[in-house]
Amino acid sequence: MQRLHSLDALRGFDMMWIISGEIIVHALAVASADPVSVWMSGQLRHTAWHGFTFYDMIFPLFIYIAGISMPFSMGRKLEGKAGVELKRARREVYGALWKRTLILVVCGMVVNGALEFGGCEQTRFASVLGRIAFAGLFAGLIVLNCRLRVQVVVFAVVLLGYWALLMLVPVPGIGAGVLTPEGNLAGYVDRCLLPGRLHRTIYDPEGILSTLPAVATALLGVFTGRFLRTRSVGDLYKGILIGASGLVLLGAGWLWNLVFPVNKILWTSSFVLYAGGWSLLLMAVFYLVVDVWRLKRWSLPLQWIGTNSILIYMASHGVVDFEYSSRFLFGGLVQGFAIPWQEVAIGSGMLIIQLFLLRFLFKKKWFLKV
Repeated sequence: MQRLHSLDALRGFDMMWIISGEIIVHALAVASADPVSVWMSGQLRHTAWHGFTFYDMIFPLFIYIAGISMPFSMGRKLEGKAGVELKRARREVYGALWKRTLILVVCGMVVNGALEFGGCEQTRFASVLGRIAFAGLFAGLIVLNCRLRVQVVVFAVVLLGYWALLMLVPVPGIGAGVLTPEGNLAGYVDRCLLPGRLHRTIYDPEGILSTLPAVATALLGVFTGRFLRTRSVGDLYKGILIGASGLVLLGAGWLWNLVFPVNKILWTSSFVLYAGGWSLLLMAVFYLVVDVWRLKRWSLPLQWIGTNSILIYMASHGVVDFEYSSRFLFGGLVQGFAIPWQEVAIGSGMLIIQLFLLRFLFKKKWFLKV
């Protein structure tokens, strides 16, 4: 099966918002104060605790996309092999999973400032990249060792089990089912078991226990990827059915929210379904437009981002100061704008520089593959 350009484009769409897109929108909201920009700016901020915004979907969407890739990458390595050759291929897949996990965990710690050498107590070990790594690792192990029916059972057990843990297991001195920042079980586990510095002092949004339901998010992607690889269903109907499944998950997540609130920080089971629903809907739209109807040219800049997503994430989160580069290159032009609009121009300059570099890498076929 040929490469899914829609998957690269969707990954790029997802990543664009956190490398410079949000900067542009926030600056535009301040400069223009128009209702649409102000609303978009609000959607590009995390909810304080319970609730859901577009920004809360960016992280689970990336894990979902990583899950979609698994059936394709593993299928290429394992299909058509038997006996000794299959065993060798499976060992290679296992090795690749563990290698990817280690690299992403280390890269996540680097993004968190590990190279500042502040000591173990000042190092934040949990990270966005680390969660992507472990969600992908455990989802991959499940895929390699379980049939589809068992994978679906594991998905359900993880979500129901996590719900039971947070609602039924008491936190010492607080009790069970307390879903406040101070009283939830996931935060308590982080305080007891997670070494180093916690991102929010009393809990970490990428902590230990809340990584468990993130595996279910990756499995949602795996199910989607398996479905996309089937030959018995036409491409148009694949897109329609993925979109319809997204609507079902949205409804299920909303209903579960009534008793187990949608919460990105806790990565609640209702959040998995609700964010998953939006993820499936976006995948359906991108798949239909880019791969089925073959309207690809508009998505090329997103594909430049999507094919080097980890590289640009690390670059824009500390390795490269794109704001400085934008002011250095476009500072003279920016002076001609009214002061409120100068930040919009600087943010736009950052995106231009990023796209220029990523286009160069894309043309050279230089990709950071993890």
